[in-house]
Amino acid sequence: MHHDARWRQEFEQTRSGLLQACQGRVVTVEHIGSTAIGGIIAQPVIDAVAVIADPVDFRDAVLLIEGLNFITVSSPAWMQRFEGHGQQAMLSKPRHGEATHRLYLVTQGSILLEQTIRFRDRLRANPEMAIGFETAKVNAWRRTEGVASDYEAAMASIFDDFQSMGGQPSD
Repeated sequence: MHHDARWRQEFEQTRSGLLQACQGRVVTVEHIGSTAIGGIIAQPVIDAVAVIADPVDFRDAVLLIEGLNFITVSSPAWMQRFEGHGQQAMLSKPRHGEATHRLYLVTQGSILLEQTIRFRDRLRANPEMAIGFETAKVNAWRRTEGVASDYEAAMASIFDDFQSMGGQPSD
């Protein structure tokens, strides 16, 4: 789907809800993924990373976020490479049906946070790289015929390729 300016507003509403519901446990929420990059094609799913200040609060934060119609789901393969670098979880909204939001919950100092933000910022600053990323995503979608698990594996490879292109865009 072509970029929709409403995705930014949807993210801001999500950020506000998370910060309020988590009562200080979540200190930062960042918009990541293709819906955070203006001008490129994206699946209409809002991706965000939320940061927990104190690891002791992690489980409580998950429960509070689940109260916002999110459900904890299995982490995708690309996210698993960050295991062992603090606590992390993936949640999806709504609880039933096709996802409209994906939330990557991490603890402060997370490498996942650092790399996803760096990648987002590089794509925002470099339109040519963003178009190259868009092209790679569309080609992966066509190659995998939209099969979610195959597309996820293809995207992990694409992220690795972009990471090796003169920097660290690894999400």
